[in-house]
Amino acid sequence: MIGMMSRRQFGASTLSAAVTLASQKVNAQSAKRTIVDAQVHLWKAESEDWKWVPGMKPQMPEPFTVEKLVPLMDQAGVNRVVVVPPSWPGDRNDYALEAARRYPDRLAVMGRVALKNPQAAAALLPKWREQPGMLGVRLTFLGATQTWLADGTADWFWPEAEKAELPVMFLTDGQNAQLASVAERYPRLQLIADHMGIGGNTPKDGRIADAVSQTASLVKYPNVSVKLSAAPNYSSEAYPFHDFTPHIKRLFEAYGPKRCYWGSDMTNGYDKATYAQRITHFTEELPFLSEEDKDWVMGKSILARLRWA
Repeated sequence: MIGMMSRRQFGASTLSAAVTLASQKVNAQSAKRTIVDAQVHLWKAESEDWKWVPGMKPQMPEPFTVEKLVPLMDQAGVNRVVVVPPSWPGDRNDYALEAARRYPDRLAVMGRVALKNPQAAAALLPKWREQPGMLGVRLTFLGATQTWLADGTADWFWPEAEKAELPVMFLTDGQNAQLASVAERYPRLQLIADHMGIGGNTPKDGRIADAVSQTASLVKYPNVSVKLSAAPNYSSEAYPFHDFTPHIKRLFEAYGPKRCYWGSDMTNGYDKATYAQRITHFTEELPFLSEEDKDWVMGKSILARLRWA
């Protein structure tokens, strides 16, 4: 009996030690992980020389400045952030670039382009990345600009961006299938689907599943990848947002870890989750992600895709 108890104790002790060792290994890997947020908006207060577009309002009543962002990054353990200039100040990138100049090792920019002014905008693209901190372009096809994908407004942009080797993030109102022809015609153009293809009126119209399906349909184009971003903002549940797990899993299994990127988009739904929760949602609550998968999704993939050294 004593010998049997000793063997049981030995077995339990060995199992406990194995679990502890595995936990330590995971924690050590997490501690070394580079975390890159693929989307945060920054803006300062409206002023005479920094006016909002008429009729547009910011996502939060108070400005979300670089002075607010960097301490949040430090607290949450975020190494770098891709700054995406918001739409309400218009097609301007000056404040985002200012933030990147102040924190060149931590912030970089996917800038806005004036699609309605093709001659002037096209002239800027060949030297776009020569602007300190600039990585590429972000386009939005929402509201008044929703028709620009179909009416020819954006047609001039795709070949010019491909020629300039600029990665492009894009957001539609659940209409990502319209990008299939662009991805096919311009195979060297890196296209990044924002927020899993969800935007604008997609959630309130009950079209989330369809939007995700459209984004999944683009996987056959190697130049398309996806930001698994903003889930807390669109979820109808509290943390850990279980209603979005199937959508995230579907896109992750379609695109794989090197074509998927975590992003917070925290100002659009700031009170839905803390910065830390937006991170642990991916690092602790999605069991289909291995630790190596998390390394890619949480940072390595977006750095590679945007060529952010």
